[in-house]
Amino acid sequence: MEPRRPDPDALLATVPSEKRGRLKLYLGMAAGVGKTYAMLSDAREAKKRGDEVVIGYLEPHDRPDTIAQAEGLEVISPKLIEHKGVRLAELNVEAVIEAGSAICLVDELAHSNAPGSRHAKRWQDIEDLLDAGIEVWTTVNIQHIESLRDIIAQVTGVFVQETVPDSFIERADEIELVDIPPEALQQRLREGKIYAPEKIEQALSQFFGKGNLLALRELALRHTAERVDEELLKSRRTQLAVEPWHARERILVCVAPNSMARRIVRASRRLATSLKADFLAVSVSSPRQSPSEQGKLELEAAMTLAEQLGAKTATLAGGDVVGELIRFAQSENVTTIVMGKPIKPRWREYLFGSVVDHTVRASGDIDVLVVTGKPEKAEVRPAKNQGKWDWRGSAEALLWVAAASWLGVLVETDVQPANVIMLYLIGVVAVSLRYDRFSSMVCALGSVLAYNFYFTEPRYTLHVYDFRDLITFGVMLAVSLILSSLTARLKEQNRALSERERNTGALYSLSQALAATRSKTEMARSAVGAIRTLTGADAAVLRVDSSGSIKVLEESELGFEKDAKESAVGEWVIEHGKPAGATTNTLAGSAGWYLPLRGAGKTFGAIAVKVENAADWRIDKRHLVEAIANQLTTAIERAQFAKESHQATLKAESEQLRSDLLSSVSHDLRTPLASITGSASVLEIQPELTSQSRELAATIREESNRLERLVRNLLDMTRIQGKVELKLDWYALDEVVESAVSRTADLFDQPVQVESPSEPIMVKVDGLLIEQVLVNLLENASRHAGRHTGVTIRLSQAKGFALIEFEDQGPGISPDRQPHVFDRFESSGAVGSGLGLAIAKAAVEAHGGTLDLIPSAVGAQFEIRIPLGEEVDDE
Repeated sequence: MEPRRPDPDALLATVPSEKRGRLKLYLGMAAGVGKTYAMLSDAREAKKRGDEVVIGYLEPHDRPDTIAQAEGLEVISPKLIEHKGVRLAELNVEAVIEAGSAICLVDELAHSNAPGSRHAKRWQDIEDLLDAGIEVWTTVNIQHIESLRDIIAQVTGVFVQETVPDSFIERADEIELVDIPPEALQQRLREGKIYAPEKIEQALSQFFGKGNLLALRELALRHTAERVDEELLKSRRTQLAVEPWHARERILVCVAPNSMARRIVRASRRLATSLKADFLAVSVSSPRQSPSEQGKLELEAAMTLAEQLGAKTATLAGGDVVGELIRFAQSENVTTIVMGKPIKPRWREYLFGSVVDHTVRASGDIDVLVVTGKPEKAEVRPAKNQGKWDWRGSAEALLWVAAASWLGVLVETDVQPANVIMLYLIGVVAVSLRYDRFSSMVCALGSVLAYNFYFTEPRYTLHVYDFRDLITFGVMLAVSLILSSLTARLKEQNRALSERERNTGALYSLSQALAATRSKTEMARSAVGAIRTLTGADAAVLRVDSSGSIKVLEESELGFEKDAKESAVGEWVIEHGKPAGATTNTLAGSAGWYLPLRGAGKTFGAIAVKVENAADWRIDKRHLVEAIANQLTTAIERAQFAKESHQATLKAESEQLRSDLLSSVSHDLRTPLASITGSASVLEIQPELTSQSRELAATIREESNRLERLVRNLLDMTRIQGKVELKLDWYALDEVVESAVSRTADLFDQPVQVESPSEPIMVKVDGLLIEQVLVNLLENASRHAGRHTGVTIRLSQAKGFALIEFEDQGPGISPDRQPHVFDRFESSGAVGSGLGLAIAKAAVEAHGGTLDLIPSAVGAQFEIRIPLGEEVDDE
C-alpha cells in the first residue's frame, strides 16, 4: 500500500505568518491566580535569552510581588486620555509599534478603552500590534470569553460586561493556563493580596465562593484541554498518525426576534467550538410573522453578535419559515440546526403551529437541537418614535364604520343582513391596506358594535336578546380580524418584495454601469449613487494613488470625508484593510462608516458612508453597502487588469519590434566589422609604418573588437528573448571557468584568481552559454573596475546546486543602481551597452538557476547557482 501523503493545506497551516506577530494568552479562572506574575516571570527569562521585551500596559494592583517582577523591564509610557475631568491611562499602540521590540506585554485583555481611544476594546489594540509583526503576551480570565457569558452568569450570578470574542481567543498561538487550587486562591484573598481589606468578606461570600471557583476552574481547564486536543490533532495530521477525517460538522443557529436570541447564538457558538465545526447564523423574515419593534432590535443585536463571534450570517425571506430554513441548511451542508425553546403559550402553538415542531419533522437527516433557558434582560431599547400611534388610521376606521352604517340603513329593506355585513368587511379591508393592525382592529370592533346598534333588535342599543345574534357578532368579528391579518400580511409581503426588487434592480443597474466604463471616477460615482438610492445616506470613495497618497475619488455632497479626523479614519482603514468608524467598535466616534476596497492582496481604497444615526444601520442595510463595495472592488480590479494587460501587450510588441531591428542591424554590421578588424591587424604589423600610424591601427583594432562584442551581445539578447534551445552536456565547471578566463586574459593587468575544490564539479549545461556568462561578468569588471582590479572566482557546491562566486576589488555598485543592475541597456557611464549582465542573467535562468548581486562594502560580488545534473525543461 502506498504511504499517504500529508495534506499540503494542513502543513501550510502549521507555518506561522512571517508578518503577523505571535499571540500568547495567560488564562486563569479568576483574578489573583498569578497570570500577570507568570507573564512577567517569563518576560524576565526571555530578556535573559536576549529577546527585546517591553511592557505596553501593566496593572500591578499595588501588589509588591508583581511590581518586583516588573523591575528591569522597559516600560512604554501609556497614552493619557482625559474623560470627565479624569486622566485615564491606556495602551499607547503607536509608541509600542515605534519602539519595534520583539515582545510586548499587555495586561487585562478584556479591558474597555476610554472614550476617544482608537478602538473601543483593548483586544482590538492588540490586533494592531500583531499586524505590525510584534509578538504580544496578554492575560485574561475565563469569565471574559464571550461564548461563556451565559454559563458564568448562571454559576456566579454576575453578568460580565467586558468580554473578548471567541474568534480572537482562537487566533492565539499559545495558551498557558495559570492554575492554583480554590483554597489557595481564597487564602491569598484573605491575606489582602487581591482586593482591599474592606472588600474581602464580600468577595468570599459572592464571586470567590468555593463553589464558584470550582466551576470556573473546571471551565478554564476544559477550555485549555480543548485547545490542547486541537493542537494534538493538528500535530497528528502532519505526522500521518491518524486516518482521514469525515465531513466537517456545520452548526446553523436559527435566530428568532425574541429576548432569547443572543443566548441561543452564544450557546451555538460554544457547541461549534467544542465540535470544531463551522458556524452559521440565519434569520427568516416572513409576512406571517410580525415581530414587535423590541423583537426586531433583539434580532439585530443577535445577528450582530453572531458576526462578532465569527459566524457566516444570512437573512432569508419567504412565506414558509421552515421551508426556507431547511432549504438553506441543505444548500450549506448543515449537520445540526440549533433553535430556541418556544416561549409562546401552548394554545397559540395548537392554533397557529410551532416552528420548532415543524422543523424537527421536516429536517430529515439534519439534527435539530433545542436550547432552553430564561430570556435575557433587554439590553436594547427601541427608539422613542417607534411604534407611535397614528390617530389618522383610527379616525378613518371610524369613518368607514359610519359610511357602511349609513349605506346599510339606506339599502336595508332591499338586501339581506349578510349583505350589510359585507359593507363593514369592505371597510376593514380598506383600512388594513392603508394603516397598521391597530387601526384595522378598531374598524373590525367598530363594525360589530355598529351592526349591533343599527341592525339587530332592540335597535339603537347595544343589548342582545337573541343568542343567535351573539354567534353572528362572533363570526363577524373573527372574519374581520382574519381579513385584517391577511391583508396586513399581504401588505407586508408586498412591501418586502418591493424593497427586494428595488435593491436587486439598483444592484443590477450598478453592475451594468460598472461594466460599461473603465474610468475609475465613473465607477466611484455610480457606486456612490447606488448607496444614496438604497440607503439615503451620503457617501464618498477614497483611493490610493501611484505615489501612495490617499485622494478622494468621488466626493460626498457635504464633503464630510475631507475633515482631518475623518481623513485619519480613512487612512487607518486603508492601511489595515478593516472596517472602522460609526456602527463599529473601531474609531466609533467618527461621523462616517468606512469600508475597505480590498482586492487581490492589497487595499486600494475605501468607501465612506455618512451615518446620521447608528441605530438605523441594521445588518441588512450594512450588507447592501458591503455588496456595493464588493462590486466596486471587482470593477476597479477588472479595469486595472485590463490596463495592465494592454500595457503588457504594447510592451511585448515594442520589444519584438526592437529585437527584430537589433537582429537585422547586428547581422548587417558583422561583415564590415570583420573586414575592419582584419585590415587593422594587417596594417599594425607592416614594418614601414611609423609608430604613430601603428598606434592608430591598434586603436582601430581594439575599438572594432569592442564594437564586435557589442554586436555579439545584441545577437545574444535577441536569441535569449526567444525560445532558447540549450545544447546540454556534461562539463567540468572549472574547465568552463578557465576557458572564460583565457578569453579575457588581455582585459586585466593581473591574472584572475580561480579557487576550486580538489574534486571537479560536474554540471549538465550549455557550455558555450555558461562560458559567455562568465565572459560578460569579466568584461563588466574590466570595464567598470579597470584593468588593474583583482578578480576572484570561487567554485563550490551545496544542496543540489553548483555555486560560482564572483568578486572584484573595484569601486562597487552604488545602492541606487543595484535594483536595476540586470536591466537591459542599464549602464553607469559612457562605455558599455548595458546588455552584458542582462544576457548573463537570462542565460543562467534558462538553465533553471539564478544570478544575484550580493551587497558588499568593497567591489562588486555576484553569485551564480546552477542545478547539478538536472534536465532543464526549455518549454
